[in-house]
Amino acid sequence: MRSQVAHGETPSANDNGAALGDEEMTQDSSLEATRELVEMWRLAGKQVPEEITDEQLTEVAELSTKSAKKKYLKFLAIREALKKARRRKQEEKRIAILADRQNMSEDTGEEEGSSKLRNTFLVPFWQRSLDKLLSWRCAQSMLFGQPLVFDMSYELDMTRREMDNTIAQLIETEGWNRRAEDPFHLHFCNLNPDSSYHKELLKRYGAETWERLMITASPQRYVDMFPRQQLVYLTSDSPNVLHTFDHDKVYIIGALVDRSSQPGLSLANAKRLKLATARLPLDEHLDWECGAKNLSLDQMVRILLTVKQTGNWEEALAFVPQRKHGGFHSAKRGGGNSNVTEGKATTSTDRHFKNTFISKPRSKRGAESTVLQSPVTAVLKRKLAVRPDAQKVKRNWWED
Repeated sequence: MRSQVAHGETPSANDNGAALGDEEMTQDSSLEATRELVEMWRLAGKQVPEEITDEQLTEVAELSTKSAKKKYLKFLAIREALKKARRRKQEEKRIAILADRQNMSEDTGEEEGSSKLRNTFLVPFWQRSLDKLLSWRCAQSMLFGQPLVFDMSYELDMTRREMDNTIAQLIETEGWNRRAEDPFHLHFCNLNPDSSYHKELLKRYGAETWERLMITASPQRYVDMFPRQQLVYLTSDSPNVLHTFDHDKVYIIGALVDRSSQPGLSLANAKRLKLATARLPLDEHLDWECGAKNLSLDQMVRILLTVKQTGNWEEALAFVPQRKHGGFHSAKRGGGNSNVTEGKATTSTDRHFKNTFISKPRSKRGAESTVLQSPVTAVLKRKLAVRPDAQKVKRNWWED
């Protein structure tokens, strides 16, 4: 009986093996066709990378249109050129350092690579000691620190390039938090093992480094890990303003880089879960000039770390890029002798210099309004008004 069952199951197993073999052959042929297409575009002068992996070829083959494939290959080529330039600069820097050391050893008469101690009063501080200190702070934050949650449920709302930017910003976020004096306990919630988030993080960090990171990665939802009354979702579309930082709250940031027109995505997610929402007081402190009030993930973490430690919003909002705003409201009202803008001090002398040589914009009160003129412009206009009268008074030389 057992032999009959085995004999009966053998054809089905063979069929499954044949199907898998056909699928692998189809995938290999698709990769070869995509590789030939990339090589043809390279010979035609298109911007494609010199080296491309099978995983990248699979992503190119999955794209539906030719323009999408060209854009993705151009993105890979630009990233490859940046990596090569970075490696070349590092190699040049390493060669310059070795040359300086060799010249120094020749001047002092010491052999290169000698372990002779330098005559200095400074105690040597090794990089591993700093790493131990930062790791100890992160370990303390995992036990006693305030949680900061990143919502990793926006995989389907981003393109491939936006996903890469999100992962890069998450890596920057982890670095800034690790180097902080009082770091957060980072939580990556809704992080499924088979998601693009997890695959990219493993690719960037490596499996061993990812396991040693002082963060909590979980596929669970944050509403199942923390009490709802403590959760506050930070989104730029919220009508509520975060005036004061609450150390007892658990703030949530959407792990999202959205370059398309999808406003209110994180706000809708928070409303669906019936969570409290808040936004940073950008309009209350900054003269916002252009662009959406969306900040990158690393900028958000630096702002929250600063306001958590100091409680000063002006000092925290100095990490907002200066190209997006025209300064703080307190600087324009003339409050105080100096003001902080993008980490720099703006004194009253600088403001006077700016007001002297830059004319003010036209008022919006209608046609009867006049242009506010700087002192230099007023002096030039007075001289131009006096010049015709002087020409009339002047007599010709033959009338003398």
